[in-house]
Amino acid sequence: MTASSPPSRAESIAPLQIELLRDAEQAGLRLEAIAERTGSGQSREVAQRVEGILEQVQQQGDAALFELTERFDGVRPDPLRVPKEEIEAAWAATSPELQEALALAHRRILDFHQRQLPNDLAITGEHGERLGRRWRPVERAGLYVPGGRASYPSTVLMNAVPAKVAGVKRVVMVTPPGPDGRINSTVLAAAHLAGIDEIYRVGGAQAVGALAYGTESIPRVDVISGPGNLYVTLAKKAVYGRVAIDSLAGPSEVLVIADASANPDHVAADLLAQAEHDPLAAAILLTTSEELARAIPAAIEQQLEGHPRAAITRQALNDWGLIVVCSDLDEAAQLSDRFAPEHLELQVEQPEPLAEQIQQAGAIFMGAWTPEAVGDYLAGPNHTLPTSGTARFAGALCVETFMRHTSLIQFNRQALEATGAAVGTLADSEGLHSHAESVRRRLA
Repeated sequence: MTASSPPSRAESIAPLQIELLRDAEQAGLRLEAIAERTGSGQSREVAQRVEGILEQVQQQGDAALFELTERFDGVRPDPLRVPKEEIEAAWAATSPELQEALALAHRRILDFHQRQLPNDLAITGEHGERLGRRWRPVERAGLYVPGGRASYPSTVLMNAVPAKVAGVKRVVMVTPPGPDGRINSTVLAAAHLAGIDEIYRVGGAQAVGALAYGTESIPRVDVISGPGNLYVTLAKKAVYGRVAIDSLAGPSEVLVIADASANPDHVAADLLAQAEHDPLAAAILLTTSEELARAIPAAIEQQLEGHPRAAITRQALNDWGLIVVCSDLDEAAQLSDRFAPEHLELQVEQPEPLAEQIQQAGAIFMGAWTPEAVGDYLAGPNHTLPTSGTARFAGALCVETFMRHTSLIQFNRQALEATGAAVGTLADSEGLHSHAESVRRRLA
C-alpha cells in the first residue's frame, strides 16, 4: 500500500488488496486522503519544472515547442499545424460504424449544450433606470486534448461543442503527437466532425504555454480548456490570470453507492472502467450490503483476466480502491458528500430520492441502467467534471466557460436624483471625495 494507507482496522482482500472498511469515520479519513492523492511534494517539484518550460516557450516561441517536443515526445513536430487535408482524410478513413457513433455523440452533446446558452438580462428600475447583463463569446479558445496512454475523441467533442455553441470565432486544438509524429486518426476525425481545422502537434506544459503566450504559429487564446497530466494541470494553474481556464483537473474518480439490489458484475465493471484510466484513478464503493462488498473483489479479478490494461487497472485499485460497508444509505450519502466525487453512481432500488440527498458531485448517474460510460461518450452533459473534491464549489464544463458577461447600466436624471444622495453618503464613508462629487455636481 501507499504511505497514506488506512489504519490497522482496515482489512485487505487478497489478491487485489482493495481496502475494506466498516467504520464511517475511518472511511471518511481515507476518502479525504484519496481526494488529495496527487501529493503536494510532487506538485511542488513538477511546478518548478513547469515554470522553466513556460518561460522557455514565452521567450523562444516555436523553437521551444520543437525542442521540448523532441525532448519529451521523441519527435520533431514539423510542421506544427496539421494540414486540413490530413484532418479530412482521417474522417474519410474512419469506418462507417465509428463515423455513425461519433455523429450520434456529437448530435446529443450539441443538443444538450445548445439548451445552455444564457439569456441576456434587461431590467427597468423603479426610477426608469435601465440595468442589464449581456453575454458574448470570447474571441479565441484553446482546447487541450491529451494523448499518451490512450486517445480521446470524446474529449474533442466535449470541449469543441460548447465552444462552438458559445460562438467562439477561433477554436484552436493542441494535442501531443504519437511516436510517428502523427495525431491519432480518430481524434482528427472527431475534430473534423466538430468543425475544428486548426490543430497543432504539441502537448504538455509547452502546449499550454503556447496557448497562453502565443508563438509564431499558435495564437494566444482567451480560454484554455481540456484535461491533462500533472504538468498540464500545473501549467494551466500558472498561466491563469493571463488567460481563463476551465478547471484544474486531477486524476479521474468514481464513487458507487449500491444496495443489495445491485448486480456485482455491473458494479465491478464500473469500478474497472474508472481504474483503467490511470494508476492514480480512484474507484470507490459504498454499500449497505456485506454480501456485495465481499463479492466485488472476485468479480473484478474475473473481469481482469485478459484485460488489455490490467497492469494500470490493478495498480489503481490497489492504491486508490476502497470498499466501505455502510449502516444505511444516509451514511453512504454523507460519506459521498465528504468526498465530493467527480462521478457518482447510484445503483440502488430508488435512486431519485437518494440523488436529492446528495449535495456535492460532478455528475450523478442514477439507476442500474446508467453506467458512467454513457456520460463519458454521448449522454449529452459534459464529461469534463470537477475532481479531487472540487465538486464542493465547481461544476461541469459548459457553454458559459467560453463566454463572458458585461453589466449594462443606464441612469436617467430622475434615477440619479432619487439615489444620488445615498451614493454620496456611501462615497463619503469610504473617504472617496471625487466619487461623491461626480454625483453632486450633476445634481447641483
